[in-house]
Amino acid sequence: MKFRTLAASICLVAMATVAQAGPEDPSKFEPVQYGAQKFLYDFNFGEPKDGLSALGFVKNHIKALKEFGDFDGSRIVIVAHGNELHAFARKNRAAFPQAYEAFKELADQGVEIHICRNAAKSRGYAPEEFYDMMTVVPAAVIDVAKYAAEGYGYMYPAMFSRMTREDLMATNPEIEME
Repeated sequence: MKFRTLAASICLVAMATVAQAGPEDPSKFEPVQYGAQKFLYDFNFGEPKDGLSALGFVKNHIKALKEFGDFDGSRIVIVAHGNELHAFARKNRAAFPQAYEAFKELADQGVEIHICRNAAKSRGYAPEEFYDMMTVVPAAVIDVAKYAAEGYGYMYPAMFSRMTREDLMATNPEIEME
């Protein structure tokens, strides 16, 4: 009987602690450990520079896998088929001088970069006009479908301007500076 009373008391204390949580209580960080991952990033951007900016999503994914997952057992593929192809083409290096180094950094970490031949052709590029770490595939749609059939997760990175807390405060004066 004493055990039941003790157990009931512990439950009541635990529930009271949870019940007291409110809007002023901080969030918590849970350092979850993830296993190996297989992901496909679908690049289809309206502006060439957005394709380069979207590489940040992939870099962040790699950084998180290295810290909290099985990076060595993971696989990441980018399939590009939008206007970002202009930044992926060697002949445009003068306009996008940082592109080659960014692609090389990812490729050196095992990221595969696939270029849609159909999209390239419609933009005036031949398959050999892209950087050496890129592979031109027949069509983005069948490449994406191939990886979906192999169980890859699908990522479609959306591009938008970053808003800081200060930006938010400028349009919402009810927010107080701490």
